[in-house]
Amino acid sequence: MMIHIISNWKTIVEILILWFVIYQIMLFLEGTRAIQVLRGIIILLVAFFVFQILGLGILDWLLTKLFAVSVIAILIIFHTDIRHGLARLGQGHLFSMSLREEELDYMLQQIGKATENLCKNKIGALIAMENNDSLTNYIESGVIIDARVSSDLLQNIFTPNSLLHDGGLIIQHGRIVAAGCLFPLTQNQDLSRIYGTRHRAALGLSEETDAVIIIVSEERHDMSLAYGGKLYKDLSREDLLSQIKEIIKRPRQTKKS
Repeated sequence: MMIHIISNWKTIVEILILWFVIYQIMLFLEGTRAIQVLRGIIILLVAFFVFQILGLGILDWLLTKLFAVSVIAILIIFHTDIRHGLARLGQGHLFSMSLREEELDYMLQQIGKATENLCKNKIGALIAMENNDSLTNYIESGVIIDARVSSDLLQNIFTPNSLLHDGGLIIQHGRIVAAGCLFPLTQNQDLSRIYGTRHRAALGLSEETDAVIIIVSEERHDMSLAYGGKLYKDLSREDLLSQIKEIIKRPRQTKKS
């Protein structure tokens, strides 16, 4: 009886460990092209076990061969995504991505000061803050910076005639990681024609990811926020920062919904 109970507990522990590992791998690859392939592999594994239980030998053999080849193909095709995931793992951000309260407040203070000054000086800006979905693919399209967020640096990057002025800037884990990045343009036909490329790029990125994107318009001298495929226009500095903080501090499940 005791041996049977211990055996059941071992099975439960093994299942929990396996579930945790799969969940962390999903987080590891989230926001990359490889996440879709991983989901496909999980479906193949389920089918593999079903075929074994039913005793379907030919299908079992075929999936075994296909699975072995697919693992090698994934390592070759998605080596860039895997490399960046390992880099995040080494930085200790994979399991804990949230900033401390004082770090978040400092970062938002610097962003608010910079965007307000840019707005007053009629200088456009496009700033994306990574949330849960990885922006690695977009970071690779720009120039790597890796510097602490500061008002002066943000303003210098978006200064007219700067090489990075027209691209988007990405903030990841409280640091400016890249500038001059290319974002996807929205295909939303309902967006007014008064909005230019920055607003369309911000809305496009917000449709593809859960990033929080700030837009400073050099034509209308106002600040807007794009999130979840929606554009929040003509915000004051206080409203902009309060909305950003509220979004960042939401529970993960609420953000996704």
